[in-house]
Amino acid sequence: MIKSRFFPDAPLKYAIIESLERFLYLFTDERQAKRESTLLHLENCPALVLNADFRPLSYFPLSLWSWQDAVKAVFMDRVNILSEYDAKVHSPSFEMKVPSVIALKEYVKPQHKPAFTRFNVFLRDAWVCQYCGHTFKTHELTFDHVIPRFHGGQTTWENIVAACGPCNVKKSHRLPHECGMHPLRTPSEPTIYELQENGRTFPPNFLHESWGDYLYWDTELDKV
Repeated sequence: MIKSRFFPDAPLKYAIIESLERFLYLFTDERQAKRESTLLHLENCPALVLNADFRPLSYFPLSLWSWQDAVKAVFMDRVNILSEYDAKVHSPSFEMKVPSVIALKEYVKPQHKPAFTRFNVFLRDAWVCQYCGHTFKTHELTFDHVIPRFHGGQTTWENIVAACGPCNVKKSHRLPHECGMHPLRTPSEPTIYELQENGRTFPPNFLHESWGDYLYWDTELDKV
Protein backbone atom coordinates (compact mmCIF):
# COMPACT_ATOMS: atom_id res chain seq x y z
CA MET A 1 0.00 0.00 0.00
CA ILE A 2 1.39 3.35 -1.06
CA LYS A 3 1.11 6.11 1.58
CA SER A 4 0.24 9.58 0.39
CA ARG A 5 2.71 12.23 1.46
CA PHE A 6 -0.28 14.47 2.19
CA PHE A 7 -1.83 11.96 4.54
CA PRO A 8 0.96 10.44 6.65
CA ASP A 9 0.30 7.64 9.05
CA ALA A 10 -1.05 8.43 12.50
CA PRO A 11 2.22 8.60 14.50
CA LEU A 12 3.87 10.90 11.96
CA LYS A 13 0.73 13.05 11.66
CA TYR A 14 0.54 13.55 15.40
CA ALA A 15 4.24 14.33 15.56
CA ILE A 16 3.83 17.02 12.88
CA ILE A 17 0.80 18.49 14.65
CA GLU A 18 2.65 18.52 17.95
CA SER A 19 5.64 20.25 16.36
CA LEU A 20 3.38 22.88 14.77
CA GLU A 21 1.58 23.50 18.07
CA ARG A 22 4.91 23.85 19.87
CA PHE A 23 6.14 26.33 17.24
CA LEU A 24 2.95 28.39 17.40
CA TYR A 25 3.02 28.38 21.20
CA LEU A 26 6.65 29.50 21.33
CA PHE A 27 6.04 32.14 18.65
CA THR A 28 3.00 33.50 20.46
CA ASP A 29 4.75 33.29 23.81
CA GLU A 30 7.78 35.16 22.44
CA ARG A 31 5.58 37.92 20.99
CA GLN A 32 3.66 38.20 24.24
CA ALA A 33 6.86 38.37 26.27
CA LYS A 34 8.23 41.05 23.95
CA ARG A 35 5.01 43.03 24.23
CA GLU A 36 5.01 42.77 28.03
CA SER A 37 8.67 43.82 28.12
CA THR A 38 7.89 46.89 25.99
CA LEU A 39 4.95 47.86 28.18
CA LEU A 40 7.04 47.39 31.31
CA HIS A 41 9.70 49.69 29.84
CA LEU A 42 7.10 52.31 28.94
CA GLU A 43 5.73 52.26 32.47
CA ASN A 44 9.09 53.76 33.47
CA CYS A 45 8.56 56.69 31.10
CA PRO A 46 6.27 59.17 32.88
CA ALA A 47 5.94 62.70 31.51
CA LEU A 48 6.67 65.79 33.58
CA VAL A 49 3.65 68.09 33.21
CA LEU A 50 4.22 71.84 33.16
CA ASN A 51 1.71 74.63 33.28
CA ALA A 52 1.54 77.07 30.38
CA ASP A 53 4.11 79.22 32.22
CA PHE A 54 6.54 76.26 32.05
CA ARG A 55 6.47 75.59 35.78
CA PRO A 56 5.44 72.19 37.16
CA LEU A 57 1.78 71.98 38.14
CA SER A 58 3.04 70.57 41.43
CA TYR A 59 6.45 69.94 42.96
CA PHE A 60 5.45 67.46 45.65
CA PRO A 61 3.97 65.22 44.65
CA LEU A 62 5.58 66.01 41.33
CA SER A 63 3.07 66.51 38.51
CA LEU A 64 3.57 63.42 36.36
CA TRP A 65 1.38 61.73 33.78
CA SER A 66 1.65 58.18 32.51
CA TRP A 67 2.92 57.76 28.96
CA GLN A 68 -0.62 56.82 27.88
CA ASP A 69 -2.10 60.07 29.23
CA ALA A 70 0.74 62.10 27.75
CA VAL A 71 0.31 60.59 24.28
CA LYS A 72 -3.46 61.04 24.48
CA ALA A 73 -3.02 64.73 25.44
CA VAL A 74 -0.71 65.21 22.45
CA PHE A 75 -3.30 63.83 20.04
CA MET A 76 -6.01 65.96 21.67
CA ASP A 77 -3.78 69.01 21.05
CA ARG A 78 -3.85 69.97 24.73
CA VAL A 79 -0.09 70.05 25.24
CA ASN A 80 3.20 70.90 23.56
CA ILE A 81 6.05 68.40 23.65
CA LEU A 82 9.23 69.92 25.06
CA SER A 83 11.38 66.81 25.41
CA GLU A 84 11.18 63.13 24.54
CA TYR A 85 12.50 59.73 25.61
CA ASP A 86 14.29 57.46 23.19
CA ALA A 87 11.48 54.94 23.66
CA LYS A 88 8.88 54.87 20.92
CA VAL A 89 5.26 53.83 20.53
CA HIS A 90 3.96 52.82 17.15
CA SER A 91 1.08 51.34 15.25
CA PRO A 92 0.86 50.15 11.65
CA SER A 93 0.29 53.74 10.51
CA PHE A 94 2.47 55.94 12.75
CA GLU A 95 5.40 56.07 15.13
CA MET A 96 6.35 58.63 17.79
CA LYS A 97 8.78 59.05 20.65
CA VAL A 98 7.30 59.02 24.15
CA PRO A 99 7.12 62.56 25.61
CA SER A 100 9.25 63.17 28.71
CA VAL A 101 8.25 66.82 29.26
CA ILE A 102 5.00 68.40 28.16
CA ALA A 103 3.47 71.83 28.73
CA LEU A 104 -0.22 72.64 28.84
CA LYS A 105 -1.41 75.01 26.15
CA GLU A 106 -3.92 76.62 28.48
CA TYR A 107 -2.84 78.04 31.83
CA VAL A 108 -4.35 76.33 34.89
CA LYS A 109 -4.78 78.68 37.83
CA PRO A 110 -3.31 77.23 41.03
CA GLN A 111 -5.52 76.74 44.04
CA HIS A 112 -5.72 79.71 46.37
CA LYS A 113 -5.69 77.52 49.47
CA PRO A 114 -4.14 74.09 49.97
CA ALA A 115 -6.34 71.16 50.86
CA PHE A 116 -6.33 70.30 54.54
CA THR A 117 -5.00 66.74 54.32
CA ARG A 118 -2.67 64.55 56.33
CA PHE A 119 -0.17 64.63 53.46
CA ASN A 120 -0.12 68.43 53.34
CA VAL A 121 0.31 68.62 57.12
CA PHE A 122 3.40 66.41 56.80
CA LEU A 123 4.60 68.50 53.86
CA ARG A 124 4.13 71.75 55.80
CA ASP A 125 6.12 70.30 58.71
CA ALA A 126 8.70 68.75 56.33
CA TRP A 127 8.15 65.26 57.79
CA VAL A 128 9.63 66.45 61.10
CA CYS A 129 7.99 65.48 64.38
CA GLN A 130 7.10 68.80 65.96
CA TYR A 131 7.94 67.53 69.44
CA CYS A 132 11.26 65.66 69.17
CA GLY A 133 12.53 67.33 66.00
CA HIS A 134 13.47 64.13 64.19
CA THR A 135 12.61 63.41 60.55
CA PHE A 136 10.49 60.35 59.80
CA LYS A 137 9.02 58.50 56.87
CA THR A 138 5.34 58.98 56.10
CA HIS A 139 4.23 55.66 57.59
CA GLU A 140 6.08 56.49 60.81
CA LEU A 141 4.21 59.76 61.35
CA THR A 142 0.78 60.61 62.61
CA PHE A 143 -0.84 63.93 63.43
CA ASP A 144 -1.49 65.36 66.85
CA HIS A 145 -3.99 67.87 68.22
CA VAL A 146 -1.91 70.47 70.08
CA ILE A 147 -4.98 71.24 72.16
CA PRO A 148 -6.55 67.78 72.52
CA ARG A 149 -10.14 67.32 71.41
CA PHE A 150 -10.80 66.21 74.98
CA HIS A 151 -10.13 69.85 75.93
CA GLY A 152 -12.12 71.29 73.04
CA GLY A 153 -9.34 71.41 70.45
CA GLN A 154 -10.38 71.63 66.81
CA THR A 155 -9.09 69.72 63.79
CA THR A 156 -7.65 72.73 61.96
CA TRP A 157 -4.36 73.85 60.46
CA GLU A 158 -3.75 75.91 63.61
CA ASN A 159 -4.13 72.94 65.96
CA ILE A 160 -2.66 69.98 64.03
CA VAL A 161 1.02 69.06 63.81
CA ALA A 162 3.04 66.12 62.55
CA ALA A 163 4.16 63.82 65.34
CA CYS A 164 5.95 60.51 65.60
CA GLY A 165 4.24 57.62 67.33
CA PRO A 166 6.23 57.70 70.59
CA CYS A 167 5.74 61.46 71.03
CA ASN A 168 2.05 61.19 70.28
CA VAL A 169 1.66 58.48 72.92
CA LYS A 170 3.78 60.40 75.41
CA LYS A 171 1.73 63.58 75.01
CA SER A 172 -1.55 61.70 75.04
CA HIS A 173 -4.54 63.89 75.98
CA ARG A 174 -2.56 66.42 77.96
CA LEU A 175 -2.19 70.10 77.23
CA PRO A 176 1.28 71.32 76.15
CA HIS A 177 1.99 73.04 79.47
CA GLU A 178 0.92 69.94 81.39
CA CYS A 179 3.53 67.70 79.76
CA GLY A 180 6.12 70.28 78.72
CA MET A 181 5.69 69.38 75.02
CA HIS A 182 5.30 72.40 72.77
CA PRO A 183 5.47 72.32 68.96
CA LEU A 184 8.77 73.44 67.44
CA ARG A 185 6.79 75.82 65.25
CA THR A 186 3.42 77.40 65.90
CA PRO A 187 1.11 75.58 63.46
CA SER A 188 -0.66 77.72 60.87
CA GLU A 189 -2.30 77.35 57.48
CA PRO A 190 0.42 77.25 54.81
CA THR A 191 0.20 78.90 51.42
CA ILE A 192 0.42 76.94 48.18
CA TYR A 193 3.78 78.61 47.60
CA GLU A 194 5.13 77.41 50.97
CA LEU A 195 4.10 73.82 50.24
CA GLN A 196 5.65 74.00 46.78
CA GLU A 197 8.91 75.31 48.25
CA ASN A 198 8.94 72.52 50.84
CA GLY A 199 8.29 70.04 48.07
CA ARG A 200 11.40 71.13 46.20
CA THR A 201 13.57 69.77 49.01
CA PHE A 202 12.12 66.27 48.56
CA PRO A 203 13.03 65.22 44.99
CA PRO A 204 11.16 62.19 43.65
CA ASN A 205 12.81 58.80 43.41
CA PHE A 206 12.95 59.07 39.64
CA LEU A 207 14.34 62.17 37.94
CA HIS A 208 14.89 62.00 34.20
CA GLU A 209 17.73 64.16 32.91
CA SER A 210 15.33 66.07 30.66
CA TRP A 211 13.39 67.35 33.68
CA GLY A 212 16.20 69.22 35.41
CA ASP A 213 15.91 72.51 33.56
CA TYR A 214 12.18 72.70 34.23
CA LEU A 215 12.25 71.81 37.92
CA TYR A 216 14.73 74.32 39.23
CA TRP A 217 15.11 77.05 36.61
CA ASP A 218 13.06 79.56 38.64
CA THR A 219 14.95 78.97 41.90
CA GLU A 220 16.28 82.23 43.31
CA LEU A 221 20.06 82.46 43.03
CA ASP A 222 22.16 83.03 46.10
CA LYS A 223 23.49 86.56 46.33
CA VAL A 224 27.27 86.85 46.40
